[in-house]
Amino acid sequence: MVKDSPVLVTGGTGFLGSHLVARLLAAGRAVSVVSRSPRPELTARGIRVIVGALHDPATCAAACENISTIFHVAARVGVWGRYADFHRDNVLATTTILAAARARGVTRFIYTSTPSVVYNGRDLASANESLPLTTACPSPYPLTKALAERAVLAANDPAFRTVALRPHLIWGIGDPHLVPRILERARAGRLRIVGAGHNRVDMVHVENATDAHLLAEAALSEGRVLGDTQPAAGRAFFITNGEPVVLWDWINALLTALGETPVTKKISLRAASTLGLACELAWRALPLRTEPPMTRFIANELATDHWFDLTAARRDLGYIPRITVAAGTAELIAHLKSSRAAAPLRTA
Repeated sequence: MVKDSPVLVTGGTGFLGSHLVARLLAAGRAVSVVSRSPRPELTARGIRVIVGALHDPATCAAACENISTIFHVAARVGVWGRYADFHRDNVLATTTILAAARARGVTRFIYTSTPSVVYNGRDLASANESLPLTTACPSPYPLTKALAERAVLAANDPAFRTVALRPHLIWGIGDPHLVPRILERARAGRLRIVGAGHNRVDMVHVENATDAHLLAEAALSEGRVLGDTQPAAGRAFFITNGEPVVLWDWINALLTALGETPVTKKISLRAASTLGLACELAWRALPLRTEPPMTRFIANELATDHWFDLTAARRDLGYIPRITVAAGTAELIAHLKSSRAAAPLRTA
């Protein structure tokens, strides 16, 4: 049974991964994680820690020993960097752990993908899973995540069931990426509304994303089986809050609630894309270790619709978002305000 089976969480020290680990431990599950360095604080919680890299076959072999379910959450994320690094951490790591899992009798494999795998440079409004995986994108992240997702779903068979989840813009208390980046850029005066500012996007609260992963495991395990097939197995699912927001309205409401200056300056998508290309060329030529202030991929993401149809996830996973955008935003604002109030005053 799922509730008694040992589980491996790659990326178990990250934002989503740590929430998943906490929920699994609370359910009494035996949990293992892979880390590049020893993590005594995890060991103290009863978590088995395998030290190594996921593109290393020996590490993956050890990690998959006596495991029934793998949640492969780990990935190299970001909009900029060397393709070779993204390929190693997103594609090679995934194919390596897939091979180890199958060799050691793992029966369920849940892969954390991203909606960016269907990037096509256009608006995605109520998009569903029929969209093809991207093969042309100005960022290595979607390209390598698409290759990894393809490998995961191709590995599905009756004895080794796989599924890919595509959570979009995971946020909530403790988010190290989305909201901190918005606040940092806004305070530095580096945020611009790209395009008309009316584009709608989906997000997903971290607790909802965690629910989806646990539901996917259950779906791969339960008796809704037709012959040798299972409705969720071998398929991908978009995972969001199901409440698209006008991106720049949400950002400005967040900034206003935190006493920050709302964003009013605008730049056209064409101008932002031109600037992004110029930055990419400059960063490659120099080369610079920092992330460019604009790229073609960022420009597109900030200006176009990105919201998705949850019909498949609701039907085949039983996914129903529990934390609404309004409730999650209010909780986040209260947390950020209290954290700021508790921060020690700086003295000269």
